[in-house]
Amino acid sequence: MTLRQFLEQQQAQGLYRTRRLVQSPQQPEMRVDGQRVISFCSNDYLGLANHPEVRRSFQQASERYGVGSGAAHLVNGHSLAHHRLEAALAEFTGYPRALLFSTGYMANLGVTQALLQRGDTVFADRLNHASLLDGARLSGARLWRYRHNDTESLAGYLERSEATKRLIMTDGVFSMEGDLALLPELVALAKQHDAWLMVDDAHGFGVLGPQGKGSLAHYGIAPADLPIYMATLGKALGTAGAFVAGSETLIEYLIQTARSYIYTTASPPAIAAATLKSLEIVQAEPERRAQLQTLIQQFRSNALDLDLPLLTSSTAIQGILVGDSPTAVKLSEQLLAAGLLVTAIRPPTVPKGTARLRITLSAAHTAQHIDRLIDALAKNRSLLKKQA
Repeated sequence: MTLRQFLEQQQAQGLYRTRRLVQSPQQPEMRVDGQRVISFCSNDYLGLANHPEVRRSFQQASERYGVGSGAAHLVNGHSLAHHRLEAALAEFTGYPRALLFSTGYMANLGVTQALLQRGDTVFADRLNHASLLDGARLSGARLWRYRHNDTESLAGYLERSEATKRLIMTDGVFSMEGDLALLPELVALAKQHDAWLMVDDAHGFGVLGPQGKGSLAHYGIAPADLPIYMATLGKALGTAGAFVAGSETLIEYLIQTARSYIYTTASPPAIAAATLKSLEIVQAEPERRAQLQTLIQQFRSNALDLDLPLLTSSTAIQGILVGDSPTAVKLSEQLLAAGLLVTAIRPPTVPKGTARLRITLSAAHTAQHIDRLIDALAKNRSLLKKQA
């Protein structure tokens, strides 16, 4: 198949991806491709991406540090702003150390590549984020994917494994489903089978648990019981990048061996300074998380009243199952015509036959925004129910 034939096939199957041109800050009311819309597809869960104090911190830091870092962290790119953010993240999460990465994708690849090699085994939930899957594959370790949130399936794999080094990997909140990993059960299995446990808490950090400390705090799990914690900064914290938190030994080991950390230019110091301000706001303003929960309940209650095919989720990620990709795209387009930006998620991001509308809610949304979305979905209810 030629490149052109592949593209034509993607278009015919409703799988073709296109980029939209954003002409405003990230916030619920945006200008996209010249159209004013209410966005329901951003991961800016707490409404911090355009927060004036976060912007001001970024501006002040850019005056002090300039724009680019100039080099990798291990050359001369590791600024005081980076260092302060790492210390603050470690304190916030309760781990001894934290290490910044430029993206969540790089963090997951860096950890798995550094810790695993041929002869080792990775156990991964089937609905894990692509970066965890790719990290496992690139490590050279054997990959066993257990059924989604099925700890019996995982236990069976662990019992059969003869590998000396074993790593269990899971999302904290699954990015396309919105449901939570069964972390207490995973912690128990990891201890029982002498395996590492790594959690990617990209969609839980800043949102779940006391003070927004994430999925571990939500379940009351102590950092000592979960050796590898990763979270991103471009979602609830509204900036960019990611970090890995763990023991002093783990972080020092990653500094020495994680290729995606060693061989890349450090992110701009101003991003680190802005993130530090975001972290302060997360702790100082719990009303943002309370508002988000209120909106989630409003949306789910109204959507269930309409008998829409909602996925089971108590988080800001709310999926409406459609089924086939062309219909999901059509529904997304109809919502856009009504001034609502909602993404159609299709294979290979989700399994074949489970295309969906992925609605993400933010504390910056209003009750009126939710009402408009519900009204638009109601107009397409018959098509949604038919497809489900």
